[in-house]
Amino acid sequence: MKATAFAPGHISGFFEPIYNQDISRTGSRGAGINITFGSISEVICKNSTSQELDIYINNRKASAPVIRLALRYLIGENPIKVVVKTKCELPVGQGFGMSAAGALSASYALAKILGISSNDALRASHFAEVQLKTGLGDVLASSFGGIEIRKSAGLPPWGIIEHIPGKGDLVLCVVGKKLDTKKILEDKEKTSKIIDYGKYCTKKILQKPSVENLFSLSRSFTENTNLADEKVLNAIESASNFGLASMCMLGNSVFSMGNTDELCSVLSSFGKVFVCSVDEFGARVLE
Repeated sequence: MKATAFAPGHISGFFEPIYNQDISRTGSRGAGINITFGSISEVICKNSTSQELDIYINNRKASAPVIRLALRYLIGENPIKVVVKTKCELPVGQGFGMSAAGALSASYALAKILGISSNDALRASHFAEVQLKTGLGDVLASSFGGIEIRKSAGLPPWGIIEHIPGKGDLVLCVVGKKLDTKKILEDKEKTSKIIDYGKYCTKKILQKPSVENLFSLSRSFTENTNLADEKVLNAIESASNFGLASMCMLGNSVFSMGNTDELCSVLSSFGKVFVCSVDEFGARVLE
């Protein structure tokens, strides 16, 4: 049995971590954009006398802890051989939501084979992401698509998402080394700033939901939380001459919208540039 699924990458402009003893209610409030670059996972299942799980990311065998944990939730104790081939279209650890997209696309494909609901796949991916501290809201956002505000944290019915209308091209730029999300989420001093400004920005975006406001709040979140280094701040500053720009949470990278050609030209002096669009559909099984 074989199935393939896609999950869009997701860029958080700002976020407020919400922790609860119940993982279903843990996650983040905030706002972000789902993008047409993401993760495609092909999953093959075979009968077996024991449980085997082989995962390949971009054609290399990988430990892939988030994908592995998500799939374990779905498989349970069943003796089954599962081979996962995931293609990540953007770098991991740069705030593009690739680990969430990998887990979600693999879970959607496996759920299709096992005949279980995509809600179960969503839950498994969310649990894996939160437990391993690789993210807090990317899985939920990626399942929905579009430009979104996460009004309340966690899985439905607790997690509530509102869409901001908008589409168009985005220019992304990887400016520096990847950031360790887990390390940042475990730093008490950093997280208290993130919580304060994340709460403020979420309140403001709900009062005036627009793409322009998302970028402007994301920029003030970036500056006030001290998450960006000088190179990232310089890239944002330069890109702002040709559109809207801010830092991807959590990565040494920048996302921008505006004059695509000019943005590509100016950002290419800071690092590798990618052009994509807003993904309006969210995670899905591909026929």
